[in-house]
Amino acid sequence: RDLRLPLLPGVATGSEVMMCQEDGLSELKFFPAMQAGGVAMLKAWGGPFTDIRFCPTGGVTAANAGQLLALSNVVCVGGSWLVPADALAQGDWARITKLANEACKLGPSVG
Repeated sequence: RDLRLPLLPGVATGSEVMMCQEDGLSELKFFPAMQAGGVAMLKAWGGPFTDIRFCPTGGVTAANAGQLLALSNVVCVGGSWLVPADALAQGDWARITKLANEACKLGPSVG
């Protein structure tokens, strides 16, 4: 923080969220999101952690990203489906662009 660098610490438990909260952090990476409770866990955390926003990663797919993005305490999601290793290795920018455009339509519109 002294260097003023962006920081998104990862959490998987309520105790870890509380430690980050006590340290003044309000944006956290939830990993591995789907394996650690997914939508249900994020909804549960919405009660006691009203000032915390999450970026779920781990097990997030195009099929479940919309459910996560619909939650008020989720600001974004991350997932390897956005840039598949084979598409990157082959330089298949058209496929990556298509997946990115599809991902933009998964959550609520901003602005």
